[in-house]
Amino acid sequence: MTALVWFRNDLRSLDHPALSAACAEHETVRGVYLLCPQQLDEHLIAPIRRHFLRRALDELGQQLGELGIAFDIIDAGHFRDIAGQLTHYCQAHNIDTVYAHREWLIDEIQRDDACLSQGIPLQLIDDSLLNPLRVTKPNGEPYKVFTPFSRRSRDYLMANFPRCLRRPAAQAPAANNPHCAAFGEERASDDWPVSQTAVLEQLRSFCTERAADYQASRDYPDLDNTSRLSATLALGLLSARQCLARLQQECGDAIWNTTTGAGTWLNELLWREFYRHIAYHFPQVVKGRAYQAYTDRIPWPNDQRLFDAWREGRTGYPIVDAGMRQLRDTGWMHNRLRMITASFLCKDLHIDWRWGERHFMENLIDADFAANNGGWQWAASTGTDAAPYFRIFNPTTQGQRFDPDGHFIRRFIPELAHLQGKSIHQPPTQANYPAPIVDHGIMRHITLALFQDARD
Repeated sequence: MTALVWFRNDLRSLDHPALSAACAEHETVRGVYLLCPQQLDEHLIAPIRRHFLRRALDELGQQLGELGIAFDIIDAGHFRDIAGQLTHYCQAHNIDTVYAHREWLIDEIQRDDACLSQGIPLQLIDDSLLNPLRVTKPNGEPYKVFTPFSRRSRDYLMANFPRCLRRPAAQAPAANNPHCAAFGEERASDDWPVSQTAVLEQLRSFCTERAADYQASRDYPDLDNTSRLSATLALGLLSARQCLARLQQECGDAIWNTTTGAGTWLNELLWREFYRHIAYHFPQVVKGRAYQAYTDRIPWPNDQRLFDAWREGRTGYPIVDAGMRQLRDTGWMHNRLRMITASFLCKDLHIDWRWGERHFMENLIDADFAANNGGWQWAASTGTDAAPYFRIFNPTTQGQRFDPDGHFIRRFIPELAHLQGKSIHQPPTQANYPAPIVDHGIMRHITLALFQDARD
């Protein structure tokens, strides 16, 4: 009999618990990826992420071929059809056990329940850095605020430091050419590495060369001091365990101190875990609802003209426009700019945060549902651990603080390249760049009234 490894958002052969278990317990192992084109469309997966996914699957096929593991990509149609497709595949290949990593979003949980109910011999293995059922308050309740969650998570990881698994031993060679044409519209993602060697080198170079300065410089978009590993983590080309292990290897016990650069980057990994825990324990956020229920009563005006100006990067606020143009031009945006542009959409333009959440999903190469939803609800003051609704970013002072000399703005707004110094943050009226489309001071007062009325 043969084992099957069902790959999901874990497209790697190193530190892959399900693959390791299958290879340890069976002489013959196959791999499969069930592509759901309709699901890609319904979940608004960006064209650049689709291309990145295709390249990652090609790379995974090569890795598995070196291990002697046949790998198939199956066009499964719709998400709801997966159980039937998998049943047919298991029968065709005499599969006695299907190994897969447990996923924690409600649709994925229901999918796996459907597979089990149809008699598929599915063995789910935990691949999370922090299991949502294990890292809880002492009374078993989930954390709703990040700071105590991060403290508990650090204590847990220090006592249970994760072990990364080696790549399994090779079987007989297998030829793999698992192409599938059903990815939909694509946009080139070649600036993002997918090879195992390149991905590991990207992690190593960040931990050795930039992690120590991460806290001091991470908020400045003109500096290349972020890891840029978010897209890699979103598809599982790397595990969070590998990131933690390399960080600890290069930076030692400094990782447990939140005042260090390495400790600050660990906090970013923990934010990713926190939003996954929230999505599991409070599934209303997965269904398009706010965590703070009262904020669903806010009557967002949702002016399409203002939304179009925001997404096209022509609001008249340079740091906002530079961030939106970075997203448009590259399929990625610096995290500080994600906060600035999200706050501006909700609290200056009074557009429902769900519009922005959708736009990011449609364009980001690293779009991860839980992290994207959590970030938007934080910025909109509708989520758990959210910024208080009365804390509203001033887009002009944010630009002055985090791009003081305007280097980043000039890179993405060439029509302002002639301006010198701080004048770039409040450019004079000119024909080829718009004046501010709203008055921040006025819109701030309206925001306060919208939230206060919803609370009453």
